[in-house]
Amino acid sequence: MNILFFLKPKGELAYLYDDSTLRQGLEKLERSGFTAIPVINRNGEYIGTITEGDMLWTLKNKFSLDLRAAEDVSIQTVRRRARFEPISIDSNIEDLFSKAMNQNFVPVIDDKQIFIGIVTRKDIMGFCYREFISVKNG
Repeated sequence: MNILFFLKPKGELAYLYDDSTLRQGLEKLERSGFTAIPVINRNGEYIGTITEGDMLWTLKNKFSLDLRAAEDVSIQTVRRRARFEPISIDSNIEDLFSKAMNQNFVPVIDDKQIFIGIVTRKDIMGFCYREFISVKNG
């Protein structure tokens, strides 16, 4: 099975550029309703993933929760506690499942390291559930 079966393309996702500010990141997370969001550079390369917790701790530790001060803080300076490792578009399904066990979503990159989308753990679990029910009902 090809991992593209599960792919949510970049055009349908919320993501940040690495030159975004902390305030922009917080606003995008709020609008999207997500708790983590991919970060890419202006060339489209995957840089990492930032979580609302990462942003919250940065605000608390550097700015005493002053949101106005966050207007001048680059998202690049926010310390990330977790690494959301991407997989290549050519990865096998086992690699995808292995990553998804430890991440809410798995970023997907092409052979030029360009971010092309994500695969959510929810979609993988839904697929597995449907397969299980299909086998069970035989």
